Amino acid sequence: MSNVEFIVNKGTKKPGEGASLDILSQEEAEKARAYHKSFPQYEPTPLVDLPHLAQYMGLGKVFVKDESHRFGLNAFKVLGASYAIGRYIAERLGMDASEATCEKICSDEAREKLGEVTFTTATDGNHGRAVAWAAQQLKQKSVVYMPKGSDPIRLENIRSHGAEASITDLNYDDAVRLSDKMAKEHGWVIVQDTAWEGYEDIPTWIMQGYATLALEALEQMRAMGTDAPTHVFLQAGVGSFAGGVLGYLASALGDKMPKFVIVEPEKANCIFKSAEAGDGKPHNVTGDLNTLMAGLACGEPNTISWELLRDYAAAYISCPDYLAATGMRVLATPLKGDQVVISGESGAVTTGILHYIMETEEGQAIRDALELNEDSKVLLVSTEGNTSPRAFRDVVWYGEHKDEEQHRNKK
Repeated sequence: MSNVEFIVNKGTKKPGEGASLDILSQEEAEKARAYHKSFPQYEPTPLVDLPHLAQYMGLGKVFVKDESHRFGLNAFKVLGASYAIGRYIAERLGMDASEATCEKICSDEAREKLGEVTFTTATDGNHGRAVAWAAQQLKQKSVVYMPKGSDPIRLENIRSHGAEASITDLNYDDAVRLSDKMAKEHGWVIVQDTAWEGYEDIPTWIMQGYATLALEALEQMRAMGTDAPTHVFLQAGVGSFAGGVLGYLASALGDKMPKFVIVEPEKANCIFKSAEAGDGKPHNVTGDLNTLMAGLACGEPNTISWELLRDYAAAYISCPDYLAATGMRVLATPLKGDQVVISGESGAVTTGILHYIMETEEGQAIRDALELNEDSKVLLVSTEGNTSPRAFRDVVWYGEHKDEEQHRNKK
C-alpha cells in the first residue's frame, strides 16, 4: 500500500490576516442561497450525525453533510454551476445578483432580450451534469467534454439533460483547454470551476455557490446543539469546493475558525504539491491523473481558491485510493444505530482519511498534530452519492478499488 503524506501549515493565518474573505462573506453566501431557494427543487441536504462512529474513533462528534440529495442530481456541483450561470445571465440582463431568481432569468421576456446562450465545460461527470441541468432549467444549451476513462454512465446522465456531450482522449486539464478553445471559436460561455488569468468571475461565482452547503451545515449543527466544528476535512480537486467552504466558514466563525484539513488523491495532488513547494505559489501536477477519485483528478489549482487554502488551512494530506474505498465502506455499512450514507469515491475520501488517522498506528502523528481527541467536533462533506454505480459496487460489494477503466466490461 502507498503511504499517506501529511504537511502541517506553519503559516496558518487568522481570518482577516491572510487572503481576503470578502467574496465568501455571510452576505455573499446568503445571496447565493437565496438564488438556490428560487428553484422549486431546492431543499437543504441532510447533515448526518454519526454518534457511534464518533465514539468508536474517540471523537466528540462526527457530522457528514450528505450531498447525494442535492437537487436530485446526486452531487453538490449544481450549487456552483447553477449560481455561476445565473449570475452570468443576470449580468447580461443588467440585473443585480440579489434580484436574480430562476423565474426571472428564464422568463420569456429575459430570453427574448438575451437570446440563446451555449454554456460549455470539461468534467469527469458531476460538474458537467450540473452545467447541463442548470442550462436546461434556464432554457439554454450546453456542450460538455469529458476526460479519457470517464464512466459512460456519467456521460449518459449528462446527455439526459439535453447536453451535447462526449468523452475525449485527453486528461482533465487538457479537456478544460479544449472547452476554452471551443468557447472562443463558437462564442460559447465556459463554466469551469478553476481560474486562470483573465478568467476569474465565473470561478468566483462557483465558489460562492458552494458556500450554500457550508451555510446550511453551520445552521444545522447549531440546531443540533453544536456551535461550530473544531475540524473540517475538505477534499480538493482544483480546490474550488474546498476554498468555497473554507472561505465561508473562516469568514463566519472568525476567531472560532476550525482547523481545515485539505485531502487529495496522491496522483492528482496539486494543492499538496503547492503547499510542499513552500513558495506561496500554485503548482501543477501532470500526467494521466489516474485515480479512483475521478472527481478529484485535477492537476492545476484554481488560483483564487489556492490563496485561501494556502493561508487558512491547518494541514494538507495526499492519500492513496484505498482510503477512499475505506471511507465508502465505513459510510455504507455503519455501526449499529448510525445512519447509512451512500457516498461515492470522491465523497468518501475524507471519511477514509479520518478513519486512518484515528484507527491506525501510522495515523498517530497526524492525530497528535491536529489535536484530534474526544473534544473534537468533526465536519465531513460527502460530495457525491454513487454517481458511478459500477465503481461503487466494485468497492463496497467486491472490495476492489482499482481504476474504473479496468472494469469497463463488468455489468
